[in-house]
Amino acid sequence: MATNQDAFAPAPWWSWVFPAAAWVAMLAAYVLGVGPAMATVAGLVLVATVFAAVYHAEVVAHRLGEPFGTLLLAVAVTVIEVALIVSVMIAAPEAKAGLARDTVYAAVMIVCNGIVGLSLLSGGVRHHEQGFQLQGASAALAVLAALTVLTLIVPNVTTSAPGPEFSKAQLAFAGIVSLVLYGSFIFVQTIRHRDYFLPPGDAGEEAHAPPPPKAVALRSAGILALALIAVVGLAKLLTPTLETSLARMSAPKSVVGIVIAALVLLPEGLAALRAARANRLQTSLNLALGSALASIGLTIPAVAAVALFMGMPLHLGLGVKDEVMLGLTLFIGVITLGTGRTTVLQGIVHLVVFAAFLFFAVVP
Repeated sequence: MATNQDAFAPAPWWSWVFPAAAWVAMLAAYVLGVGPAMATVAGLVLVATVFAAVYHAEVVAHRLGEPFGTLLLAVAVTVIEVALIVSVMIAAPEAKAGLARDTVYAAVMIVCNGIVGLSLLSGGVRHHEQGFQLQGASAALAVLAALTVLTLIVPNVTTSAPGPEFSKAQLAFAGIVSLVLYGSFIFVQTIRHRDYFLPPGDAGEEAHAPPPPKAVALRSAGILALALIAVVGLAKLLTPTLETSLARMSAPKSVVGIVIAALVLLPEGLAALRAARANRLQTSLNLALGSALASIGLTIPAVAAVALFMGMPLHLGLGVKDEVMLGLTLFIGVITLGTGRTTVLQGIVHLVVFAAFLFFAVVP
Protein backbone atom coordinates (compact mmCIF):
# COMPACT_ATOMS: atom_id res chain seq x y z
CA MET A 1 0.00 0.00 0.00
CA ALA A 2 1.10 3.58 -0.48
CA THR A 3 2.25 5.48 2.57
CA ASN A 4 1.07 9.00 3.46
CA GLN A 5 3.90 10.51 1.50
CA ASP A 6 3.56 8.15 -1.45
CA ALA A 7 -0.21 8.68 -1.70
CA PHE A 8 0.14 12.38 -2.49
CA ALA A 9 3.55 12.36 -4.20
CA PRO A 10 3.78 12.20 -7.99
CA ALA A 11 3.94 8.70 -9.39
CA PRO A 12 7.51 7.51 -10.07
CA TRP A 13 8.63 7.84 -13.67
CA TRP A 14 8.93 4.10 -14.22
CA SER A 15 5.28 3.51 -13.27
CA TRP A 16 4.15 5.02 -16.57
CA VAL A 17 7.26 4.64 -18.73
CA PHE A 18 7.25 0.82 -18.48
CA PRO A 19 3.59 0.41 -19.58
CA ALA A 20 4.22 2.83 -22.46
CA ALA A 21 7.30 0.84 -23.47
CA ALA A 22 5.22 -2.37 -23.33
CA TRP A 23 2.70 -0.97 -25.79
CA VAL A 24 5.52 0.15 -28.11
CA ALA A 25 7.12 -3.31 -27.90
CA MET A 26 3.77 -5.00 -28.54
CA LEU A 27 3.05 -2.90 -31.63
CA ALA A 28 6.60 -3.38 -32.90
CA ALA A 29 6.31 -7.16 -32.46
CA TYR A 30 3.06 -7.23 -34.43
CA VAL A 31 4.65 -5.26 -37.28
CA LEU A 32 8.16 -6.74 -37.34
CA GLY A 33 7.47 -10.22 -36.02
CA VAL A 34 8.96 -11.94 -32.97
CA GLY A 35 12.57 -12.91 -33.58
CA PRO A 36 15.14 -13.76 -30.89
CA ALA A 37 16.07 -10.12 -30.27
CA MET A 38 12.46 -8.94 -30.18
CA ALA A 39 11.51 -11.82 -27.86
CA THR A 40 14.27 -10.82 -25.44
CA VAL A 41 13.25 -7.16 -25.43
CA ALA A 42 9.56 -8.02 -25.09
CA GLY A 43 10.27 -10.36 -22.18
CA LEU A 44 12.27 -7.73 -20.30
CA VAL A 45 9.64 -5.05 -20.91
CA LEU A 46 6.90 -7.46 -19.83
CA VAL A 47 8.53 -8.09 -16.44
CA ALA A 48 9.16 -4.38 -15.92
CA THR A 49 5.52 -3.60 -16.74
CA VAL A 50 4.40 -6.09 -14.10
CA PHE A 51 6.17 -4.03 -11.43
CA ALA A 52 4.43 -0.90 -12.70
CA ALA A 53 1.08 -2.71 -12.58
CA VAL A 54 1.71 -3.70 -8.96
CA TYR A 55 2.41 -0.10 -8.02
CA HIS A 56 -0.82 1.20 -9.56
CA ALA A 57 -2.83 -1.72 -8.18
CA GLU A 58 -1.71 -0.86 -4.66
CA VAL A 59 -2.69 2.79 -5.16
CA VAL A 60 -6.18 1.78 -6.31
CA ALA A 61 -6.51 -0.85 -3.57
CA HIS A 62 -5.59 1.68 -0.88
CA ARG A 63 -8.22 4.07 -2.20
CA LEU A 64 -10.97 1.42 -2.28
CA GLY A 65 -10.03 -0.25 1.01
CA GLU A 66 -10.28 -3.92 1.91
CA PRO A 67 -11.48 -6.20 0.49
CA PHE A 68 -12.60 -4.23 -2.59
CA GLY A 69 -9.08 -3.28 -3.67
CA THR A 70 -7.77 -6.83 -3.72
CA LEU A 71 -10.97 -8.03 -5.40
CA LEU A 72 -10.56 -5.47 -8.17
CA LEU A 73 -7.04 -6.65 -8.99
CA ALA A 74 -8.04 -10.33 -8.91
CA VAL A 75 -10.99 -9.83 -11.26
CA ALA A 76 -9.11 -7.49 -13.61
CA VAL A 77 -6.21 -9.89 -14.03
CA THR A 78 -8.51 -12.90 -14.46
CA VAL A 79 -10.65 -11.20 -17.11
CA ILE A 80 -7.52 -10.56 -19.16
CA GLU A 81 -6.32 -14.12 -18.51
CA VAL A 82 -9.61 -15.40 -19.92
CA ALA A 83 -9.19 -13.21 -23.00
CA LEU A 84 -5.71 -14.67 -23.56
CA ILE A 85 -6.86 -18.29 -23.18
CA VAL A 86 -9.90 -17.84 -25.41
CA SER A 87 -7.92 -16.09 -28.15
CA VAL A 88 -5.31 -18.88 -28.21
CA MET A 89 -8.02 -21.58 -28.16
CA ILE A 90 -9.89 -20.03 -31.09
CA ALA A 91 -6.68 -19.88 -33.12
CA ALA A 92 -6.03 -23.64 -32.70
CA PRO A 93 -9.09 -25.43 -31.22
CA GLU A 94 -7.84 -29.02 -31.46
CA ALA A 95 -4.27 -28.38 -30.36
CA LYS A 96 -5.30 -26.11 -27.46
CA ALA A 97 -8.24 -28.14 -26.09
CA GLY A 98 -6.44 -28.58 -22.76
CA LEU A 99 -4.97 -25.07 -22.44
CA ALA A 100 -7.74 -23.77 -20.15
CA ARG A 101 -7.36 -26.78 -17.85
CA ASP A 102 -3.57 -26.49 -17.74
CA THR A 103 -3.67 -22.75 -17.07
CA VAL A 104 -6.37 -22.91 -14.39
CA TYR A 105 -4.70 -25.84 -12.63
CA ALA A 106 -1.33 -24.07 -12.79
CA ALA A 107 -2.90 -20.89 -11.40
CA VAL A 108 -4.31 -22.77 -8.41
CA MET A 109 -0.97 -24.44 -7.68
CA ILE A 110 1.01 -21.24 -8.16
CA VAL A 111 -1.33 -19.30 -5.88
CA CYS A 112 -1.97 -21.86 -3.15
CA ASN A 113 1.63 -23.08 -2.91
CA GLY A 114 3.93 -20.56 -4.57
CA ILE A 115 2.40 -17.20 -3.65
CA VAL A 116 0.97 -18.31 -0.29
CA GLY A 117 4.20 -20.14 0.56
CA LEU A 118 6.44 -17.17 -0.22
CA SER A 119 4.10 -14.81 1.66
CA LEU A 120 4.01 -16.99 4.77
CA LEU A 121 7.77 -17.56 4.70
CA SER A 122 8.77 -13.93 4.13
CA GLY A 123 6.21 -12.67 6.63
CA GLY A 124 7.26 -15.26 9.20
CA VAL A 125 10.95 -14.43 8.81
CA ARG A 126 10.27 -10.74 9.34
CA HIS A 127 7.48 -10.85 11.95
CA HIS A 128 7.89 -14.35 13.49
CA GLU A 129 4.13 -15.02 13.70
CA GLN A 130 1.27 -13.44 11.79
CA GLY A 131 -2.49 -13.53 12.21
CA PHE A 132 -5.46 -13.38 9.89
CA GLN A 133 -9.23 -13.90 9.95
CA LEU A 134 -9.84 -17.64 10.10
CA GLN A 135 -13.44 -17.31 8.88
CA GLY A 136 -12.39 -15.62 5.66
CA ALA A 137 -9.66 -18.14 4.84
CA SER A 138 -11.98 -21.06 5.60
CA ALA A 139 -14.69 -19.65 3.35
CA ALA A 140 -12.24 -19.18 0.48
CA LEU A 141 -10.79 -22.68 0.84
CA ALA A 142 -14.26 -24.26 0.93
CA VAL A 143 -15.29 -22.56 -2.31
CA LEU A 144 -11.91 -23.34 -3.89
CA ALA A 145 -12.21 -27.04 -3.04
CA ALA A 146 -15.72 -27.23 -4.53
CA LEU A 147 -14.70 -25.39 -7.71
CA THR A 148 -11.57 -27.42 -8.37
CA VAL A 149 -13.17 -30.81 -7.76
CA LEU A 150 -16.32 -30.07 -9.79
CA THR A 151 -14.45 -28.65 -12.79
CA LEU A 152 -11.08 -30.44 -12.87
CA ILE A 153 -11.70 -33.89 -11.35
CA VAL A 154 -15.37 -34.78 -11.96
CA PRO A 155 -14.89 -34.77 -15.80
CA ASN A 156 -12.72 -37.87 -15.36
CA VAL A 157 -15.50 -39.92 -13.74
CA THR A 158 -18.52 -38.93 -15.84
CA THR A 159 -19.67 -41.35 -18.57
CA SER A 160 -21.71 -39.18 -20.95
CA ALA A 161 -18.61 -38.10 -22.88
CA PRO A 162 -15.34 -39.98 -23.50
CA GLY A 163 -12.05 -38.95 -21.94
CA PRO A 164 -11.51 -35.90 -19.72
CA GLU A 165 -14.48 -34.01 -21.18
CA PHE A 166 -17.96 -32.97 -20.15
CA SER A 167 -20.96 -33.46 -22.37
CA LYS A 168 -22.64 -30.26 -23.55
CA ALA A 169 -25.22 -30.37 -20.76
CA GLN A 170 -22.56 -31.14 -18.16
CA LEU A 171 -20.31 -28.35 -19.44
CA ALA A 172 -23.15 -25.85 -19.24
CA PHE A 173 -23.93 -27.03 -15.70
CA ALA A 174 -20.27 -26.72 -14.67
CA GLY A 175 -20.14 -23.16 -16.00
CA ILE A 176 -23.31 -22.18 -14.14
CA VAL A 177 -22.32 -23.67 -10.78
CA SER A 178 -18.88 -22.04 -11.09
CA LEU A 179 -20.51 -18.65 -11.47
CA VAL A 180 -22.91 -19.37 -8.59
CA LEU A 181 -20.10 -20.37 -6.26
CA TYR A 182 -17.87 -17.44 -7.18
CA GLY A 183 -20.75 -14.96 -7.05
CA SER A 184 -21.78 -16.25 -3.63
CA PHE A 185 -18.22 -15.85 -2.36
CA ILE A 186 -18.07 -12.26 -3.65
CA PHE A 187 -21.38 -11.49 -1.95
CA VAL A 188 -20.09 -12.83 1.36
CA GLN A 189 -16.72 -11.12 0.98
CA THR A 190 -17.99 -7.67 0.11
CA ILE A 191 -21.46 -7.42 1.69
CA ARG A 192 -22.79 -10.08 4.06
CA HIS A 193 -19.62 -10.90 6.04
CA ARG A 194 -17.12 -8.30 4.93
CA ASP A 195 -15.56 -8.25 8.40
CA TYR A 196 -14.27 -11.81 7.81
CA PHE A 197 -11.84 -10.39 5.24
CA LEU A 198 -10.63 -7.31 7.11
CA PRO A 199 -7.25 -7.27 8.88
CA PRO A 200 -7.57 -8.28 12.55
CA GLY A 201 -6.52 -5.63 15.04
CA ASP A 202 -3.58 -3.42 14.15
CA ALA A 203 -2.46 -4.25 10.63
CA GLY A 204 0.62 -2.08 10.57
CA GLU A 205 1.26 1.59 9.99
CA GLU A 206 0.50 1.44 6.28
CA ALA A 207 -3.11 0.51 7.05
CA HIS A 208 -3.55 3.85 8.84
CA ALA A 209 -2.22 6.01 5.99
CA PRO A 210 -4.84 8.25 4.36
CA PRO A 211 -6.04 7.07 0.96
CA PRO A 212 -4.78 8.82 -2.18
CA PRO A 213 -6.99 11.47 -3.80
CA LYS A 214 -9.68 10.31 -6.19
CA ALA A 215 -7.89 11.78 -9.21
CA VAL A 216 -4.70 9.91 -8.36
CA ALA A 217 -6.61 6.64 -7.92
CA LEU A 218 -8.47 7.07 -11.23
CA ARG A 219 -5.22 7.77 -13.06
CA SER A 220 -3.63 4.69 -11.53
CA ALA A 221 -6.68 2.60 -12.46
CA GLY A 222 -6.38 3.67 -16.09
CA ILE A 223 -2.65 2.96 -16.25
CA LEU A 224 -3.23 -0.37 -14.48
CA ALA A 225 -5.73 -1.44 -17.14
CA LEU A 226 -3.34 -0.47 -19.94
CA ALA A 227 -0.45 -2.23 -18.21
CA LEU A 228 -2.39 -5.47 -17.75
CA ILE A 229 -3.57 -5.47 -21.36
CA ALA A 230 0.03 -4.95 -22.49
CA VAL A 231 1.24 -7.79 -20.26
CA VAL A 232 -1.25 -10.23 -21.73
CA GLY A 233 -0.65 -8.98 -25.27
CA LEU A 234 3.09 -9.52 -24.93
CA ALA A 235 2.49 -12.90 -23.31
CA LYS A 236 0.36 -13.96 -26.27
CA LEU A 237 3.05 -12.82 -28.72
CA LEU A 238 5.71 -14.72 -26.83
CA THR A 239 3.66 -17.94 -26.54
CA PRO A 240 4.73 -19.41 -29.95
CA THR A 241 8.39 -18.73 -29.14
CA LEU A 242 7.90 -20.34 -25.75
CA GLU A 243 6.24 -23.42 -27.28
CA THR A 244 9.09 -23.80 -29.77
CA SER A 245 11.70 -23.55 -27.01
CA LEU A 246 9.86 -26.11 -24.85
CA ALA A 247 9.53 -28.48 -27.81
CA ARG A 248 13.27 -28.33 -28.35
CA MET A 249 13.78 -29.25 -24.69
CA SER A 250 11.17 -32.04 -24.96
CA ALA A 251 9.14 -30.46 -22.15
CA PRO A 252 5.44 -31.40 -21.77
CA LYS A 253 2.87 -29.11 -23.40
CA SER A 254 1.30 -28.42 -19.99
CA VAL A 255 4.34 -26.29 -19.13
CA VAL A 256 2.95 -23.64 -21.48
CA GLY A 257 -0.07 -23.30 -19.17
CA ILE A 258 2.25 -22.90 -16.18
CA VAL A 259 4.18 -20.09 -17.86
CA ILE A 260 1.00 -18.29 -18.93
CA ALA A 261 -0.46 -18.56 -15.43
CA ALA A 262 2.79 -17.35 -13.87
CA LEU A 263 2.96 -14.30 -16.12
CA VAL A 264 -0.65 -13.37 -15.51
CA LEU A 265 -0.39 -13.90 -11.74
CA LEU A 266 2.91 -12.05 -11.32
CA PRO A 267 1.31 -8.68 -10.42
CA GLU A 268 -0.89 -10.26 -7.75
CA GLY A 269 1.98 -12.40 -6.48
CA LEU A 270 4.27 -9.43 -5.97
CA ALA A 271 1.50 -7.42 -4.31
CA ALA A 272 0.69 -10.32 -1.96
CA LEU A 273 4.37 -10.75 -1.06
CA ARG A 274 4.79 -7.07 -0.27
CA ALA A 275 1.65 -7.11 1.88
CA ALA A 276 2.91 -10.08 3.91
CA ARG A 277 6.28 -8.42 4.47
CA ALA A 278 4.44 -5.31 5.69
CA ASN A 279 2.63 -7.47 8.28
CA ARG A 280 -0.65 -7.36 6.38
CA LEU A 281 -1.15 -11.09 5.96
CA GLN A 282 -4.93 -10.72 5.64
CA THR A 283 -4.48 -8.53 2.57
CA SER A 284 -1.93 -11.00 1.22
CA LEU A 285 -4.32 -13.94 1.61
CA ASN A 286 -7.20 -11.93 0.15
CA LEU A 287 -5.09 -11.34 -2.95
CA ALA A 288 -3.80 -14.90 -3.23
CA LEU A 289 -6.93 -16.93 -2.52
CA GLY A 290 -9.13 -14.40 -4.30
CA SER A 291 -7.06 -14.71 -7.46
CA ALA A 292 -7.28 -18.52 -7.36
CA LEU A 293 -11.06 -18.35 -6.99
CA ALA A 294 -11.40 -15.79 -9.76
CA SER A 295 -9.18 -17.87 -12.04
CA ILE A 296 -11.57 -20.83 -11.82
CA GLY A 297 -14.87 -19.07 -11.15
CA LEU A 298 -14.54 -16.79 -14.19
CA THR A 299 -12.34 -18.78 -16.56
CA ILE A 300 -14.37 -22.02 -16.59
CA PRO A 301 -17.72 -20.33 -17.42
CA ALA A 302 -16.08 -18.20 -20.11
CA VAL A 303 -14.27 -21.04 -21.90
CA ALA A 304 -17.32 -23.29 -21.48
CA ALA A 305 -19.51 -20.69 -23.19
CA VAL A 306 -17.02 -20.28 -26.03
CA ALA A 307 -16.64 -24.05 -26.45
CA LEU A 308 -20.42 -24.58 -26.55
CA PHE A 309 -21.06 -21.67 -28.90
CA MET A 310 -18.27 -22.54 -31.36
CA GLY A 311 -18.40 -26.32 -30.97
CA MET A 312 -14.76 -26.54 -29.86
CA PRO A 313 -13.35 -29.45 -27.82
CA LEU A 314 -12.56 -28.66 -24.19
CA HIS A 315 -10.54 -31.03 -22.02
CA LEU A 316 -11.00 -30.24 -18.31
CA GLY A 317 -10.14 -33.46 -16.46
CA LEU A 318 -6.71 -33.65 -14.83
CA GLY A 319 -4.38 -36.63 -15.01
CA VAL A 320 -3.90 -38.89 -12.00
CA LYS A 321 -0.62 -37.22 -10.98
CA ASP A 322 -2.17 -33.76 -11.07
CA GLU A 323 -5.23 -34.95 -9.14
CA VAL A 324 -2.94 -36.17 -6.35
CA MET A 325 -1.01 -32.88 -6.29
CA LEU A 326 -4.24 -30.87 -6.23
CA GLY A 327 -5.65 -33.00 -3.40
CA LEU A 328 -2.44 -32.57 -1.41
CA THR A 329 -2.56 -28.81 -1.94
CA LEU A 330 -6.14 -28.49 -0.69
CA PHE A 331 -5.45 -30.78 2.28
CA ILE A 332 -2.36 -28.82 3.35
CA GLY A 333 -4.15 -25.52 2.83
CA VAL A 334 -6.91 -26.52 5.26
CA ILE A 335 -4.30 -27.49 7.87
CA THR A 336 -1.86 -24.59 7.53
CA LEU A 337 -4.59 -21.93 7.40
CA GLY A 338 -6.79 -23.63 9.99
CA THR A 339 -5.58 -21.82 13.10
CA GLY A 340 -5.56 -18.15 12.15
CA ARG A 341 -1.82 -17.91 12.92
CA THR A 342 1.13 -18.75 10.68
CA THR A 343 4.91 -19.12 10.98
CA VAL A 344 7.77 -19.87 8.60
CA LEU A 345 7.01 -23.61 8.85
CA GLN A 346 3.73 -23.29 6.95
CA GLY A 347 5.50 -21.29 4.27
CA ILE A 348 8.21 -23.91 3.85
CA VAL A 349 5.64 -26.71 3.54
CA HIS A 350 3.76 -24.90 0.77
CA LEU A 351 6.97 -24.06 -1.08
CA VAL A 352 8.11 -27.69 -0.98
CA VAL A 353 4.80 -28.77 -2.52
CA PHE A 354 5.19 -26.03 -5.12
CA ALA A 355 8.69 -27.25 -5.97
CA ALA A 356 7.30 -30.78 -6.35
CA PHE A 357 4.57 -29.47 -8.66
CA LEU A 358 7.13 -27.75 -10.91
CA PHE A 359 9.51 -30.72 -10.92
CA PHE A 360 6.89 -33.30 -11.81
CA ALA A 361 5.42 -30.99 -14.45
CA VAL A 362 8.76 -30.92 -16.26
CA VAL A 363 9.71 -34.53 -15.39
CA PRO A 364 6.36 -36.34 -15.39
